[in-house]
Amino acid sequence: MSGAALFLPAAPAFGLTGDEIAVIANKQEKKGLKLARFYMEKRGIPEKNLITVNIKNQEACSRSDYDSLIAQPVRAFLNDQQQKIRCLVTTYGVPLKITSPSLTAPGRKVISDLRKKKEELSISLSEENDDELKKTVQKQLSRVKKQIAHLKKIHDMRSSVDSELALVLRVHPLAHWLTNPFYKGNVPGSFSIGRDDVVMVSRLDGPSPESVKKIIIDSLQTEKKGLQGSAFFDARWPDPGLKPVQGYGVYDRSIHRAADIVRQSGKVGEVVVDEKNSLFAPGSHLSASLYCGWYSLAKYVDAFDWQTGSVGYHIASSECSTLKKKKSQVWCKKMIEKGVAATVGPVGEPYVQAFPPPDLFFSFLLSGKTLVESYFFSLPHLSWKMVLVGDPLYRPFAKDN
Repeated sequence: MSGAALFLPAAPAFGLTGDEIAVIANKQEKKGLKLARFYMEKRGIPEKNLITVNIKNQEACSRSDYDSLIAQPVRAFLNDQQQKIRCLVTTYGVPLKITSPSLTAPGRKVISDLRKKKEELSISLSEENDDELKKTVQKQLSRVKKQIAHLKKIHDMRSSVDSELALVLRVHPLAHWLTNPFYKGNVPGSFSIGRDDVVMVSRLDGPSPESVKKIIIDSLQTEKKGLQGSAFFDARWPDPGLKPVQGYGVYDRSIHRAADIVRQSGKVGEVVVDEKNSLFAPGSHLSASLYCGWYSLAKYVDAFDWQTGSVGYHIASSECSTLKKKKSQVWCKKMIEKGVAATVGPVGEPYVQAFPPPDLFFSFLLSGKTLVESYFFSLPHLSWKMVLVGDPLYRPFAKDN
């Protein structure tokens, strides 16, 4: 991961335009269809770029329904276009996530048998006194554990609808993530897909139609008037500097670096970094325009007064598992309710390395890139769990660039 703004890799100069965007709306959600047309009018997106799907108005859909009722009509539309579509926008009423199919009876039996074998080997290992035999049993146990992990992995086909739509033009394996060829950080794996195979995706969605309309209006207003307020970064430990770090430490350092980049830019008011284990306290009424922090799992902390056009995300599992459930306290839903214009989160456990590193994401956003470009240039994986909520054309720092 990069060390400072000076060393961040340059992003391609895409310059996304309205005629390169197609908007997806669900026929079974009339309010979503209306919002789609409202957005297209505001952003000058051609009427012919509206894609309608016909699927149950639920947040989750099966893999088969995704394939036939969402991916198929979207793919047909894209293949029929003379003008290249580089970005898709899912709207209120389009399912948020894809469920994993149930295991077949033979599949369940295979895993059950392996688990029994694992238990037997574990008991044998604990009772064995001969060192050589213990090594043999340990190898067998390790092999069985790997077999179980592999079977669980290849049967886990849960993902966000949006992350799958990014690869709608290409048939690809469904076994955890694929490396995003647009990712500008350290490459986390080999590229099995090319940039021409990828369509950027953003979502205009939220707890209510009114909250979605607010996202659209606030984004347009901020581009004209500028983003007001301060930036808040909630790390858990002091900045390690150049010391080697791993796992969570990588992202904690990235939060510190993001704060440095924002501070150096001079494009927001105060930049505040909290490096204690505790989060910014509820009821603090902090005037936030930018935010990144962690880790309060599915428990939003009401510390901020989100300014018009504010952008931020919380690094924790499943924070975009729902945008509709009334009692849910996941961060994406609550942040939209409270007034943010753009946020990022996963629909299920993504592992920390699936999140956009904050230093990359905010660096691109500050440089004047659109929201969706900033997200895709800093997103490590596709065919996975992450979701971007916001107007893809939104440029919070348009007035400054």
